[in-house]
Amino acid sequence: MSTKIVLKFFRSNRIYRPSEPVEGKIVVNSPSSISHHGIRLSVTGSVSLQVRGGSAGVIESFYGVVKPITIVNKSIEVKPPGKIGSGTTELPFTMVLKQIGEKSLGRFYETFHGTDVSIQYLFTVDIARGYLYKSLSATTEVIVESDKADVLERPVSPEMAIFCITQDTQRHPLLPEIKSGGFRVTGRISTLCSLLDPISGELTVETSAVPISSIDIHLLRVESVLVGEKIVTETSLIQTTQIADGDVCRNLTLPIYVILPRLLTCPSVFAGPFSIEFKVSIVISFQSELSKLHKKSDPRTPRLWLAMETLPLELVRTRRGDL
Repeated sequence: MSTKIVLKFFRSNRIYRPSEPVEGKIVVNSPSSISHHGIRLSVTGSVSLQVRGGSAGVIESFYGVVKPITIVNKSIEVKPPGKIGSGTTELPFTMVLKQIGEKSLGRFYETFHGTDVSIQYLFTVDIARGYLYKSLSATTEVIVESDKADVLERPVSPEMAIFCITQDTQRHPLLPEIKSGGFRVTGRISTLCSLLDPISGELTVETSAVPISSIDIHLLRVESVLVGEKIVTETSLIQTTQIADGDVCRNLTLPIYVILPRLLTCPSVFAGPFSIEFKVSIVISFQSELSKLHKKSDPRTPRLWLAMETLPLELVRTRRGDL
């Protein structure tokens, strides 16, 4: 049986603000007593940036990974050199990511897992054991949200955008029967939204000569990275929420309700080396034999049997009462 180390945080969801104390315990399970040269706990926070060949040019692909942006890098001594007895040993710890008056290495952005931009805060415990023994370590990620002073008061109502989708608003070719028969879909959807609230709105199919097979709401992220003097931008799909399956009754108002995924969204960011933006796309799929042959097609790509409307979406962090 080998020695095992686990980092346990007192807050089960591991969501913290930079100025809050992060409390927990280091649990060491060892079949025998071990000597060590000290036990340290460190936290590193950084913005990892990279560009991919699919969206970048030859020069950008050569660089591959852009130098990361360090947000925080600090450590504390949990236990001085000595011994850990056999069995289970628990060592409590407390660490604050950003002390009052302390100058940080960079701005504390919220945790985000994207395609080209990743913002992570990692806690690592290290037990140094000298040259003859391999050091023991364990790493766990915590989720960081904006400090109370940096968030907005809850908006009274989100900003709503009015949309009207017809055969004439499409910038890509449509099937002849869809183009000639015509359709009209109207509604409204929130374009300024708190991360604590769903994307809301409503939609009405007023007319459609061709039967509808599905209506979906796509949540998109737009990540931009500065490489040299060029900005490389990539748009990727986060999630799809279906709001109608099959042909829709005409003039029936359908509610739009999309819950935002936590780790894949964050407040919209416009920084110098990078930016994180979001879009929401309303996609109407019409019944067509052609669509059955392309079931695995990219939902972001305009197709002959699709009608779509894409709008910018600004996400903000608002106050909440649980923390």
